[in-house]
Amino acid sequence: MSESSVTIRTKKFITNRLLQRKQFVCEVIHHGLAGVSKKDLKEKLAKMYKVPDPSCILLYGFKVAFGGGRSTGFGMIYDSLAAAKKFEPKYRLTRFGMGKAKTQARKQRKERKNRMKKVRGTKKTKVAGK
Repeated sequence: MSESSVTIRTKKFITNRLLQRKQFVCEVIHHGLAGVSKKDLKEKLAKMYKVPDPSCILLYGFKVAFGGGRSTGFGMIYDSLAAAKKFEPKYRLTRFGMGKAKTQARKQRKERKNRMKKVRGTKKTKVAGK
């Protein structure tokens, strides 16, 4: 990423003390580039807002404007990593590599539940083990 070709603007900047974060709409102007990686954007935002740990910055929902050259998305800068883990939804933490994904598929869980409904008592543990 060359410094001159990418410009970042933050709009609707709000300091949300209750959720221990700063939230904003992030507009990226990138003439001649298809898109800019979120990693590069995080580094640039960390410099702009003097964030000590770039992993506290979460960027998502970027859409490229028709005709290209401009992307708009949403960003949040948490005060600490602990605050991010406390307030962010589990699926988003998994997406950013801070949480772990569910081990079983939804269909497998449902099939297991329905197999267990067909038996009674201690046999449920046998059915669950299959």
